[in-house]
Amino acid sequence: MIFRDRHDAGRRLARSLSTYAGRPDVVVLALPRGGVPVAFEVAAALGVPLDVFLVRKLGAPGQPELAMGAIASGGARVLDRSLIARLGVSAAQVAEVEARELRELERRERAYRGDRPAPLVAGRAVILVDDGVATGASLKAAIAALRGQGPAAIVAAVPVAPPSTLRALEALADQVVCVASPEPFYAVGNFYDDFGETGDEEVRELLARAGRRAAVGAPAQAAQ
Repeated sequence: MIFRDRHDAGRRLARSLSTYAGRPDVVVLALPRGGVPVAFEVAAALGVPLDVFLVRKLGAPGQPELAMGAIASGGARVLDRSLIARLGVSAAQVAEVEARELRELERRERAYRGDRPAPLVAGRAVILVDDGVATGASLKAAIAALRGQGPAAIVAAVPVAPPSTLRALEALADQVVCVASPEPFYAVGNFYDDFGETGDEEVRELLARAGRRAAVGAPAQAAQ
């Protein structure tokens, strides 16, 4: 194991992002749900705003943990067409999975954001944070969706990822930051002592705490 939990991973990730500390043009966007505790620590350490960016993995039929693509807020869609062909997944099956995940994405938008508008990213450096990546499908979709909004830079930041995925992300993001890139790489959860599910209530609580910090201009108390 490398990290105690997601908060530990976020604090360690933040050390590699210190050049962004205190900058008014920086925003941290977390990929819910597991990326939120990591991003909370990053935003707190850097003293910058935190928000969420919704992405849903498109799991292969019968193998939901195997990502054949992803969708993101704003309508971005990324498909691994070579994997889809290799698995023999039909267009109808892809559409069915996409429709289901779109409903969940919209539910989470309402649950986490409510009436609050999405953050403005035009001209800003956006640090996209997840708790780790395997194929990177979710981060790729998020990057594709954000590109159209005119950010000054997109930084993909994760605690752990396989080397091959990091190379793929480097072709899409302006910068990729990763604490550990071990081989062999089997699953993100293998590198955490505690990789329990992050619930909606925890996401809302952390976003509220970050919002209160931003309102008073004081550092958010890191989770223990």
